[in-house]
Amino acid sequence: MSMFRRSFIAACAGATLAAAAGSALAAGKEIKLGYALAQNSHYGAGANGWSQAIDKSLAGKFSIKQFPSSALGGERELIEGLQLGTVEAAIVSTGALSNFVSEVGVVDVPFLFRDTAHARAVLDGKFGQDLLAKFQQRGLIALAWGEQGFRHLTNNKHAVKSVADMKGLKIRVTENPVHITAFRTLGASPTPMSWPEVISALQQGTIDGQENPVSVLASTKLWEVQKHLTLTAHVYAPVVFLLSPSFWGSLSDAEKAAFTQGAKAGANASRVFVDTVEKKGVEEAKSHGMQVVDKVDQAAFRAALEPAYKQYAKKFGQQTLDAITNVK
Repeated sequence: MSMFRRSFIAACAGATLAAAAGSALAAGKEIKLGYALAQNSHYGAGANGWSQAIDKSLAGKFSIKQFPSSALGGERELIEGLQLGTVEAAIVSTGALSNFVSEVGVVDVPFLFRDTAHARAVLDGKFGQDLLAKFQQRGLIALAWGEQGFRHLTNNKHAVKSVADMKGLKIRVTENPVHITAFRTLGASPTPMSWPEVISALQQGTIDGQENPVSVLASTKLWEVQKHLTLTAHVYAPVVFLLSPSFWGSLSDAEKAAFTQGAKAGANASRVFVDTVEKKGVEEAKSHGMQVVDKVDQAAFRAALEPAYKQYAKKFGQQTLDAITNVK
């Protein structure tokens, strides 16, 4: 091969590498962001809000690549990935998080929050922000509280109108001790299960039902595998916007501020999405043939849960539960 040809090939290779490097630089450092549901869900709305805020504030320094629908694993796997640094970012429910940050389980106590406004006031206030700060001790960086909405019950056996109707129902619950205790106390048979397994388990009859907010019901079209919906509103369900400590540690102070503000923008986007879905999701479920019980006697459910409340008070402290209840 002539010297001219070797020089020409070397020059071309160098130009190609330079172009690739320039392209990578233009795209910014890729950030993997994982979450459980599809991109058209409240998780996706939060992820889009976070990504757009980062694009705007950091001008292409980072490129957030979304992995919806549990593409990086279930929520437990996502959390472990954050701790290991194999995943940079995630939006995760409190269902799995309580196994890593036990204090977060308090927000899952049934009928603790009066309504959505009360829940948001608690989480956006001192209590919620102090709780986010505790995540760092468990190898997680928690930036903001997003939302799923209030959880309701679905099943394939019969309409649930009272506590007595709960008896014996095999209900999928999150891998969360607070939820498990509540459903066992109500007479159901709680079955902890990672979300990616739930739809097939409902189809096969391995479980009778599940409990989730309307936002999840609508985005996953649960009416295709469930007959009955009861609007129990038994637990308020937030989500948490998380970063891996190793990625967080690589950021400058300005970048940390941008990711934090971006997470808050994403959290707000998830709340806006939930507000919209709550209004139309139940009607959509009815239009697809779900039989809907519009409300239950929550006082009767709370009375049945009294033994569980004693356990919660022992675990989280009655003073903590009262502090949440007393937020105006």
